Amino acid sequence: MRLDVVTIFPEYLEPLNVSLVGKARARGRLDVHVHDLRRWTYDRHNTVDDTPYGGGPGMVMKTEPWGDALDEITADGYEAGAHGPVLVVPTPSGRPFTQEVAVELSQRPWLVFTPARYEGIDRRVTEEYATRMPVYEVSIGDYVLAGGEAAVLVITEAVARLLPGVLGNAESHRDDSFAPGAMANLLEGPVYTKPPVWRGRGIPDVLLSGHHGRIARWRRDEALRRTALHRPDLIERCDPAAFDKKDRETLSILGWAPEPGGRFWRRPRDVEE
Repeated sequence: MRLDVVTIFPEYLEPLNVSLVGKARARGRLDVHVHDLRRWTYDRHNTVDDTPYGGGPGMVMKTEPWGDALDEITADGYEAGAHGPVLVVPTPSGRPFTQEVAVELSQRPWLVFTPARYEGIDRRVTEEYATRMPVYEVSIGDYVLAGGEAAVLVITEAVARLLPGVLGNAESHRDDSFAPGAMANLLEGPVYTKPPVWRGRGIPDVLLSGHHGRIARWRRDEALRRTALHRPDLIERCDPAAFDKKDRETLSILGWAPEPGGRFWRRPRDVEE
């Protein structure tokens, strides 16, 4: 996979050289190119922004530097043998970035990122390149950052670990929280490793039992408990067929009940008299 990032802060992308993404690059699974947008400015101040039409606070990133940069970068990519570019635009106004979107992007051969600063990029840039390639406008959460570079790091790591040959165990990502394809996307439960006792704290006996069926059941119950606590919306959206008899018993203990359509909802707590 080829990955191009255009930014006014190339140094922000240094983490792409380390950890999982760095290993993917070293193994030739990921070909990363970071570009300084100011290379495509032509005034002595290297201006990349201007005041917004219609007034209002903040500045808007200009069309000319972005257009010239994307034209040259895509032309160079095609010349180097890349194909099928996708424009990825990190923005709080985009659709939520989920594991499903990460899987979609991991199947693309070439991602071009446009992390913005200030109030964003002149809308005409996105509209122009949408006529040339697919565009993914994505948000990594319901909050606002100073710029999109952090989102690029998040998205790249989520995508890179899905590429063939990147993870040591090719099956590792199939059991992830939010792994697509499952009828029930539950959060993963707690995990433990050696030593068996640390600062007086042990681990659940079932994990030492060697009984694979009981261990699997314990992990499933813990996943249900954690999901009910932190992300009840996931349980509410689950396909009822995803829950077996034991799941339903656990959910009942946790205060959930099936509605007529089969989906689960949280029963209101009893009011103390």
